[in-house]
Amino acid sequence: MKKHKRLRWKLRTYKRRLLGLDIKANPLGGAPLGRGIVLEKVGIESRQPNSAIRKCVRLQLIKNGKVVTAFLPGDGALNFIDEHDEVLIEGIGGPRSKSYGDLPGVRYRVLSVNGVALKSLITGKKEKPVR
Repeated sequence: MKKHKRLRWKLRTYKRRLLGLDIKANPLGGAPLGRGIVLEKVGIESRQPNSAIRKCVRLQLIKNGKVVTAFLPGDGALNFIDEHDEVLIEGIGGPRSKSYGDLPGVRYRVLSVNGVALKSLITGKKEKPVR
């Protein structure tokens, strides 16, 4: 039995889990969602072979002050977000919580703006509250 416990530390996943390295490196701290304040709107060029400017926002997380980049899904989503808005973000779903698709360095996507879902803003079902 002791031999197996000693050999477990050679496993990369076991070591990272026990030392808590993935949680320390994750800006959300292991949480599935996070809230942040929009600092600026940015356009990020997609990787080869695609050619587009993907609309993203830089935001500062409320819980720990870290600055991350989040993708804005949907056509015209950039029009509904202003600076100093409060947004809710989630992981974008890349492998091992890395960047997704042709977006270099973008690991999160925006779900809601000022408590209203971004999808309902784009479809016109709701209006953004003025803060």
